[in-house]
Amino acid sequence: MSAVRTTQVHLPPGMVDFGIGQPGFELLPLALLERAARHRFAQGDPYFLNYGYEQGDGYCRLALADLLRQHGASATEPEHLLLTAGASQGLDLICTLFSQPGDVVFVEEPTYFLALRIFADHGLRVVGIPTDENGLDLEALAGQLRQVRPAFLYTIPTFQNPTGVTMPAAHRERLVRLSQEHELLVVADEVYHLLSFDRPPPEPLAAYAQEAPILSLGSFSKILAPGLRLGWIHSSPAWLRRLVGGGLVDSGGGLNPFAAAVVRSVLELDLLLPHLTALRAAYRSRRDALVAALQAHLPTLRFRVPEGGFFLWAELPGQEDAGRLLQVARRHQVGFLPGARCSSRQGLRHYLRLSFAFHDPPALAEGVKRLRQAMEEMRT
Repeated sequence: MSAVRTTQVHLPPGMVDFGIGQPGFELLPLALLERAARHRFAQGDPYFLNYGYEQGDGYCRLALADLLRQHGASATEPEHLLLTAGASQGLDLICTLFSQPGDVVFVEEPTYFLALRIFADHGLRVVGIPTDENGLDLEALAGQLRQVRPAFLYTIPTFQNPTGVTMPAAHRERLVRLSQEHELLVVADEVYHLLSFDRPPPEPLAAYAQEAPILSLGSFSKILAPGLRLGWIHSSPAWLRRLVGGGLVDSGGGLNPFAAAVVRSVLELDLLLPHLTALRAAYRSRRDALVAALQAHLPTLRFRVPEGGFFLWAELPGQEDAGRLLQVARRHQVGFLPGARCSSRQGLRHYLRLSFAFHDPPALAEGVKRLRQAMEEMRT
């Protein structure tokens, strides 16, 4: 009988996989969520076991709005928030209601590889916009907007997946102006915004949602636990009404009232911020361990040190092929995500995405040593 699986991650014993872009199991706050769930059940109100309010639990949105105001989105109110069953479900809902098969969507090149899967599910035609050290190339975007009217632009402005790059404040303001001038719907994936290690990032694009057509995606997957399947869309009430009015929400009610009720207690009991502080420290330590190991063992790899998030984006020397390297690396019990998976045009073959979120510092260091061995074998 095969093993009964309960989680997406299924690693062979001893394997170090830099391709896993999710928190390590030891970082999941079991005791915190148990306390929050006990608190919610102790209230004796069974409302959260019924179909939920379409826009999401009002008390949870009140508490979430307060949290977001503390972290850069100063004008946030509960009516600006729609609770979703995670950021991926929110993105899928946006595709359903704001695009049709055959429509063009703009993405960054590179971009989050599983977003490309969602766009493919909806039959959308993806056009990649180049990126640089400031994130999205706004000159290239402006040029494309003069030629094509997309259904929307999908961007990851803070600690971008996969590059780790953060868009500066001035670039965000210009992107907002482009959005206004061209009536461009901007879908901003801001799930890493609260995971800064060194300094706070610029205010999120969500802060501009009352002045431009912006739908900002947030998620408790990155700051609490992925299994909650709870996220949010931050936008103006007018845009949210179009989402709430869709058939999925109308039929099923709120998109995860049970998890929202538990998270409400997390927020109202002030449990999240101490956890977030500990989480940032843990990820900072893991990032530093990965960077130190790369500098010591793979000095020919080119990369920028990310200031937050989950990922480091590295360039192989001499245009070496990351897909070929991965085949060799697996024999050394180490894995990663080849850059081509993050490309809208099957390019970026000499890049690789390394996640430092899942493994602890000793495992990260060991994984880099194995990666060096794999590169040495590939070159012989």
